[in-house]
Amino acid sequence: MARFDYDLITIGAGSGGVRASRLAGRYGAKVAVIEESRYGGTCVMRGCVPKKLLVIGSHFAQHFEDAVGFGWTIQGATHDWGAMISAKNKELDRLEGIYKRLLRDANVSLIDGRGVIADPHTVEVNGQRMTAEKILVAVGGWPVVPEFPGHEHVISSNEALDLPTRPKRIVIIGGGYIAVEFAGVFAALGSVVTLIIRSGQILRGFDQDVRSTLAEEIEKDGIKIRRDCRIRSVEKAGAGYSVMFDLGDEIIADCVMVATGRAPNTATLGLKEAGVTLNTKGAVKVDEWNRSSVESIFAVGDVTDRINLTPVAINEGRVFAETFFNKNPLTLDYTNVASAVFSQPPVGVVGFTEEEARAKHKVRLFISRFKPMKHTLSGRDERTMMKLIVDRATDKVLGCHMVGDDAPEIIQGLAVALKCGATKAQFDATVGIHPTAAEEFVTMRDPVPEKEAPEA
Repeated sequence: MARFDYDLITIGAGSGGVRASRLAGRYGAKVAVIEESRYGGTCVMRGCVPKKLLVIGSHFAQHFEDAVGFGWTIQGATHDWGAMISAKNKELDRLEGIYKRLLRDANVSLIDGRGVIADPHTVEVNGQRMTAEKILVAVGGWPVVPEFPGHEHVISSNEALDLPTRPKRIVIIGGGYIAVEFAGVFAALGSVVTLIIRSGQILRGFDQDVRSTLAEEIEKDGIKIRRDCRIRSVEKAGAGYSVMFDLGDEIIADCVMVATGRAPNTATLGLKEAGVTLNTKGAVKVDEWNRSSVESIFAVGDVTDRINLTPVAINEGRVFAETFFNKNPLTLDYTNVASAVFSQPPVGVVGFTEEEARAKHKVRLFISRFKPMKHTLSGRDERTMMKLIVDRATDKVLGCHMVGDDAPEIIQGLAVALKCGATKAQFDATVGIHPTAAEEFVTMRDPVPEKEAPEA
């Protein structure tokens, strides 16, 4: 007689949980997945996928404008926000169906409801208890809305994806990647957008040249950035809202969105009571094998607050399943993980920022700024920035950064080069594809003079 009901119970059907459960099921384990919302998790239902669809939809506004410079006459083009949201929702329904089928095909049991850990081997859902040899926590994160007078009037990125109409005036509180991505969508479609940031620049944690370049470009597109600014309160004002700032001035907006960060979704999950150690943010502390402080409880994805990216969660789920259900012990290498910001223009980065590199190495910098070929005829005042950070002693490329069209697509390929330990000499020996923007990464020959580079 089996000691437990299941070999594995996964709480959360997001990217990491689904990958771990599918693989474990394919390897012969008896698996159940518990999900209280929608299968697919944050990325598919409330993040990367729907947001990228809105970003793509909003790009057409600039495409129509740019087409005039190439001889096209564009007349009568209008945008139907509701139609775009409806099409987006239809696609999410399709994707959720695929996720469910993939799990079922791997012989994984699907259980709808909120799973709560009762003890190291027991999960309670819908008033029933079930046991497992291993429990995997993969519940992701959730938007954080700070406390201030009138915070009940604001929305998060969750609600922004389902607004019934596009606001004509929107205030977005925050300067991270979610904030600048939504700012780009709304601004491109015609909204008056104001970004409110507490610091002096957007995209904290990114390379300084990336931050300043993107800020300059989005301000050209009419997005207002209010720096070193704090919200005092939000009040209903007729059909809109009055946003009061710490210095006493105000903005009237139709919508106020908060994008100041996300937190691990661990509240009321029973983790502390089961003996699982959490950090100050509520994230599950895990070792290199994704094991928590309790031997039978594991965690992957944003709930661990390591690198909060969907492909990272997927790979954490993969190595977990390989290790514990396929007798193939694996750990994940977190170095040189590429990432992107789907702002307008987009950002792609991999490796060290200049600040990080200078803390450990003596470096050479290579920077190129230019007008993309497309805009020599479109007339759009937009420039691309590319940056390479190179170890002066070994010639190894430590970081690649780009702001401009196709940056995420280009940086994905360079991430392979950095993973292989490529040197600047190898970049230089690579023949570029002409005419492309990407070729600039293999034709930057002259380093930035050291006297012009920031001090370490």
